[in-house]
Amino acid sequence: MADKIDEIIDKHISVQRDSLLPMLQDIQKEMGYLSEESINRIARALDMPISKVYGVATFYDQFRFEARGRFHIQICHGTACHINNSARIIHEAERLLKIRQGQTTRDGMFSIEVVNCMGACGLSPVMAVNDTYYHGIDPNDLKDIFDECKEKINRI
Repeated sequence: MADKIDEIIDKHISVQRDSLLPMLQDIQKEMGYLSEESINRIARALDMPISKVYGVATFYDQFRFEARGRFHIQICHGTACHINNSARIIHEAERLLKIRQGQTTRDGMFSIEVVNCMGACGLSPVMAVNDTYYHGIDPNDLKDIFDECKEKINRI
């Protein structure tokens, strides 16, 4: 992992503070998230405090500090979904998977992210698992959806 991080840093030949965002983006694209090690290596390469690198990374919503699960669940909590009980869906997903939003299961299988809007208000409540979208769902649908995901792994 360290070699890959260093390779990405080296790709930004200028290695100046202007390179910070592209480095963060490239590392996340390659690794799926920003590890503590990657933050430390960037800080060293740019000769800046770790707190500054971390401060920039936490300012932008696009950056993650934990690996996503193999099945990344996004649950919409926008206005229409909220009115149609997305909070119950969030709660049930957390209960079934035994994680909170923003976390990944220990086996790396599932992660949950609550998003502000998925642009499908007329179909609310809406949830996506990777690139598969589910609309008009009920908390009782989640167990079957999660079981389908597990079955996909068993077929591989």
